[in-house]
Amino acid sequence: MLTFTNVTLRRSSKILFEDVSFTIHKDQKVGLVGANGAGKTSLFKLILNELESDQGGVEKPENLRISHLAQEVAGTDEIAIDYVLGGDVELEKIQKKIKEAETNQEFEKVGNLYSEFDAMDGYSSKARAEQLMVGLGFKEEEFNKSLRDFSGGWRVRLNLARTLMKPSDILLLDEPTNHLDLDAILWLSNWIKSYQGAILLISHDREFLDDCVNNIAYLYAKSIDLFTGNYSAFEIRKAARLAEQEANYNKQQREIAHMQSFVRRFKAKATKAKQAQSRVKALERMEIIAQAHVDSPFSFSIKSDEKISNPLLVLENAGLGYESVILKNINLSLHPGDRFGLLGHNGAGKSTLIKSLIGELKLIQGEKKSGTHLKMGYFSQHQVDDLDINLSAFEHIKKLDSTKSETEIRSFLGGFDFKNDKVKQPINIFSGGEKARLALAKIAYLKPNLLLLDEPTNHLDIDMRHALTIALQSFEGAILLISHDRHLLANSVDNFYLLHDGKLNEFQGDLEDYRNQILKVGGEKKSKQKITPKSESDKEISKSLKLDLQQNEKRSKRLIKKLLETEELLSLPDAFNSKENDFHDLLRSQVELKAEIQQTEDEWLELTDKLEGS
Repeated sequence: MLTFTNVTLRRSSKILFEDVSFTIHKDQKVGLVGANGAGKTSLFKLILNELESDQGGVEKPENLRISHLAQEVAGTDEIAIDYVLGGDVELEKIQKKIKEAETNQEFEKVGNLYSEFDAMDGYSSKARAEQLMVGLGFKEEEFNKSLRDFSGGWRVRLNLARTLMKPSDILLLDEPTNHLDLDAILWLSNWIKSYQGAILLISHDREFLDDCVNNIAYLYAKSIDLFTGNYSAFEIRKAARLAEQEANYNKQQREIAHMQSFVRRFKAKATKAKQAQSRVKALERMEIIAQAHVDSPFSFSIKSDEKISNPLLVLENAGLGYESVILKNINLSLHPGDRFGLLGHNGAGKSTLIKSLIGELKLIQGEKKSGTHLKMGYFSQHQVDDLDINLSAFEHIKKLDSTKSETEIRSFLGGFDFKNDKVKQPINIFSGGEKARLALAKIAYLKPNLLLLDEPTNHLDIDMRHALTIALQSFEGAILLISHDRHLLANSVDNFYLLHDGKLNEFQGDLEDYRNQILKVGGEKKSKQKITPKSESDKEISKSLKLDLQQNEKRSKRLIKKLLETEELLSLPDAFNSKENDFHDLLRSQVELKAEIQQTEDEWLELTDKLEGS
């Protein structure tokens, strides 16, 4: 269907890929992955004849029907449903011909055109367009609104519906999940599975890629390598390849040790709840693919403030909204170590809840109580948009702490891949992803003990999302996370809340249960399950156990760090004859540390059992 033969493409002086050859067949669904700037979007432009290759070429059939998702949609007076229907260009042409023939009273021609219209499924076109709009989150009363009545994000959704409406042999989708919530993403992945043609898909959402593609095109070092399988399969093969590189060995071992500690801790819960089983599987997979990210330019942590309150933040019988109540009788208590994901369809009130917690919205009813040492870190697109574009990344951090030296600030920003001249450049030239990274860096620098994150992965590439997942796993404070990235949710939170019909309840299931609910596969909606409230004495016991658990985890992390340092010294070539460290002392330390780690893990299991039973 598409054949690339010895293609070389450069933009300005940079060669994006050189002497590249591969073929996309009619039944292939291919995910394009690679660092920002590797040439993924340029590859699309090459296929669409918007760019010419410097050498070689792309062969495709003359009658090949290509549907391509553009990112910008103008706000005009055109009606939304008509805009979506306009995606089927050939059907629109037939309708115009029918009108002309009827006006000219060419009745035989009208009959022939109606037969053609019927053969193109013209009579069902409006129903198909409405189905696409509903799947992408539009309400029936919005079908006849004009494009200018929608925000930019919702116009992107309309453009996606128009793209899917167009009959095509190959579908080119560039970040189609941007501006979609989790519910719409689940619907879209289901739609793509039933699509009959070929797909080229650019996405930084690994779970979405796993759902939608059966091949991965990896753009790296001026080449494009095609791998069979979904993103998970590619990641494992990439991990195996990188694991062979001895220079990366030490970094790999640190990452693997980090994953193993998390896997061991959550395996204890696997017999008690399906949600815990899902977490264990997700963490075990992260352990396997840790090596695939050893060449990532990102490496940072989010440290929690040493002073902490318990609870950190409480809502009691709260009514939340703007002018009128949207969320009723909200009771939420956030304690150190709590890690919650917030689920709910677009418009259910997820952002309203977080804005009420940070104080951006005042409570209409009820009470909010903040701990004495509460220190919130809040991320949303507004934080990204509100960055002072005239300042550099260095100046943004310097404003937070004028006592730090340039070397210290550069070292901190380096973990977010702001290096060399990039540190001092005004951020008005930064991409959306770079600005999002800086906003996250500012939050990390302030050492919060409560993280409130509203879609933190927008504009972030896969390596940065992986680094954020690792940072959230190690974060010792509390987390409340809204995200359409299922990988981030599965690997960084322990429990879920669901906002539905203006109410907040614990969700008694995992993300697969939620997916089935959204796609109406799982029978009764589990969001309606009743949660039995705990007594005050039960709550006090839970608080005490959570504090004990937090102390246990801190001790375990310190011991694991010491063990890694000890084993690194033992692995040195001259370890036995070292003058600085006695080899036998190191061996004794290794044995003692392993015993202490085992003891803390046994205590951790005992505490988690008590906490689950409280």
